[in-house]
Amino acid sequence: MVRAPCIDKNGMKKGAWSEEEDNKLRDYIERYGHWNWRELPKYAGLSRCGKSCRLRWMNYLRPSVKRGNFSKEEEDIIIKFHQEIGNKWSAIAAQLPGRSDNEIKNHWHTHLKKRNTKQNHHLVLVHELKQEQQEQQHHHQSSNIQQNRIINFASVVSTSSDNRVSNESTSSHRLSDDSMSRPSLQQQRLLFDLNQEYVESWEEDSKSKLGKEEFEC
Repeated sequence: MVRAPCIDKNGMKKGAWSEEEDNKLRDYIERYGHWNWRELPKYAGLSRCGKSCRLRWMNYLRPSVKRGNFSKEEEDIIIKFHQEIGNKWSAIAAQLPGRSDNEIKNHWHTHLKKRNTKQNHHLVLVHELKQEQQEQQHHHQSSNIQQNRIINFASVVSTSSDNRVSNESTSSHRLSDDSMSRPSLQQQRLLFDLNQEYVESWEEDSKSKLGKEEFEC
């Protein structure tokens, strides 16, 4: 609802602009330009303050002003620059020829602010989800590395154990072979006794033979 015009205590008119006022302001600026907004209303025959004339011209009356709905590209530019510089509407309007800073501000608060908040919330959720997936993947990789270390350690232990058993078996075989090839102490003594008996019997036989020969002679 448009606010009805009224007169303040200084005699300045406020509220909606009439078509006559628009024509006066447009004709004067097109002829003389807006050289001083504070002094312009008096020379244009308007009972308005300089700020009201400036906003009316910049936002509605100037020929280059662009009216109508904002395009998707324009909304993306507004969101992008608002994220970078904040509520500097004049600077954002400089990126959109034909759009006024006031119109951009109204469009932001009316349509884009809520949508941008939802987009930021969605981006935060996506970022958190990616971090969680990366952490799970890192944990999975760490567990796989740990399992591989355990398996490698078990294989090394098994190999060393097999080598030790093999070495012990080889050494035991060698000892058994040595024991089989070498006679024991009892066997050595038995052989010595047998040799001694053989020698003694041979000597007795030799003596007996010599005695018989001497007797015969």
